[in-house]
Amino acid sequence: MTGFSFETTPRILCEDGAALKLAEFLNGMGVTRPFIVTDAGLVGAGVVRPILDALNAAGVTAAVFSDVLADPPEASVMAAVAAARDAGADGVVGLGGGSSLDTAKLVALLAGTDQALPDIYGIGLARGPRLPLVQVPTTAGTGSEVTNIAIVTTPDDQKKGVVSPLLYPDAAILDATLTTGLPPRVTAMTGVDAMVHAIEAYTSRHKKNPVSDSLAVAALKLLHANIRRVIADGSDLPARRAMLQGSLLAGMAFANAPGRRRPRPGLSHRGHLPRAPRPVHALVLGPVLRFNLPAAGPLYAELAAAIGLQPDAAAFVDEIAALTAEMPMEQRLSELGSRSSIWIVWPTTPCRCSGC
Repeated sequence: MTGFSFETTPRILCEDGAALKLAEFLNGMGVTRPFIVTDAGLVGAGVVRPILDALNAAGVTAAVFSDVLADPPEASVMAAVAAARDAGADGVVGLGGGSSLDTAKLVALLAGTDQALPDIYGIGLARGPRLPLVQVPTTAGTGSEVTNIAIVTTPDDQKKGVVSPLLYPDAAILDATLTTGLPPRVTAMTGVDAMVHAIEAYTSRHKKNPVSDSLAVAALKLLHANIRRVIADGSDLPARRAMLQGSLLAGMAFANAPGRRRPRPGLSHRGHLPRAPRPVHALVLGPVLRFNLPAAGPLYAELAAAIGLQPDAAAFVDEIAALTAEMPMEQRLSELGSRSSIWIVWPTTPCRCSGC
């Protein structure tokens, strides 16, 4: 490695209750008509209302789009873009999991321009300007609040990515109080997803660098030390906070050292799973770690030491496999039904993801 570059979200606030300070961020960016992108589940769970009340108390009236769908289809994204234009939005807030955050990125990008979404799939095809963007994750998993990619499901059921520095948000707000109501299954799925990002970034041969390595190790330490705690007690606020921080750090690492044409320890970042349910990430993680032992063994040994094990690659694989087996989620592909088909991309196979 002779040189590298590193980019991420320029402003990050991690503080319990920080979502209620959203108006301060928006005022600082000159946003007076924010457009909140979220999903119906969070509205129904009462997560959105306190944030709207805090905005109203600060004299800020926000429009809300709550029709985000999982693995957001093009039609859903464009409906959000149209709603933002109709509302005269001058800024966007993503509130939710990865699907809401990805949709918010594209709304901020497309609401003020005449670009067509299908024309910007790929790397570096998007153009500005975009609206100011603040991301507020409610799960500790995708790290989308600090990545430069948004994944969309096309009408023919493909996953395609828009990759551009324009998609890095202006600010990310980590508020652990928003995650305490997550059920164990969702907590497990998203937590393993974040661990996959950390492992993939550390073992990547593509753009691996000292900064991404440091972040990946710090992320894995936090996630490994706390995922069992949050499964056992979803109200454990310090553990929830640590999981959010781990997800953020893993997202930073993964965005700057993405997996590409190399042994794929997780094989489970979303560009490689056509509409696959998130439990697949956990199900394939252990087997593919074992498959990649000959190529990635020394790096696995370093990760083993980082999480308190002997510096032994096999011990690391065994621990990760044991951890995923404990998670309260499906443990066999057959349990996932018709949506369980995946591509296994082995080391010599070129990446099929349009986002890489």
